[in-house]
Amino acid sequence: MTSEHPVLLLTGASRGIGHATVQRFSEAGWRIITCSRDAVPPECKRDPNWSHHITADLGDPEDLDRFVVEAKDLIEGPLHALVNNAGVSPKSPTRERLGTLNGDVEDWHRVFHLNFFVPLILSRAFASELARGKGAIVNITSIAGHQVHPFAGSAYATSKAALSALTREMAADFARLGVRVNAVAPGEIETAMLSPETAVLLPRIPLHRLGIPSDVAGTIFFLCSADAAYVTGTEISVNGGQHIY
Repeated sequence: MTSEHPVLLLTGASRGIGHATVQRFSEAGWRIITCSRDAVPPECKRDPNWSHHITADLGDPEDLDRFVVEAKDLIEGPLHALVNNAGVSPKSPTRERLGTLNGDVEDWHRVFHLNFFVPLILSRAFASELARGKGAIVNITSIAGHQVHPFAGSAYATSKAALSALTREMAADFARLGVRVNAVAPGEIETAMLSPETAVLLPRIPLHRLGIPSDVAGTIFFLCSADAAYVTGTEISVNGGQHIY
């Protein structure tokens, strides 16, 4: 079904930053297509702009292929924004930080597949639709991609660092299609992925509070809007100033 409303395709939508992003774009009247491993919460289904949700595990190659096919059928025209928000951050059962000397190497493959390769695969898969919409891609990176983090493991951190570099390379390549590519790097945001011990980091955050998902959603929306029409290849930190220490 085609629509005069701009179209957003968002991964990792069922909670946290993804859910807040849906709300922000819906307020602006966008048509929204989402994906996550979990079904949409019942209260979200009442959102009139949340047009379609595809339940799929993008870490599974078969599910990833199925998602691309189904999403293309739903878009049926130009795509104006692709937000690569789905990600995974393995945790140790003993709360030990998973560094380079411990943990399963297979977990590294799984983390890099979802956090790095899936954004690349989806961006390439929807390149023609994005070109038709002169759209924007936003990759969700992390403060952990730029400094050693006390809780985020090495696989997660390096996958996000790689995604930051990928954003730069994509910005150069997608520009010839008229598509902008940027990244948002959240800090300590109150989501299910946040470690319970994160409160100890508050003294290192100049704004002296944890972020909330809407802080990130607003930045994502800006990068997909006409207000950012001359912004590409950049990464915006949303961390209350934590990166300056």
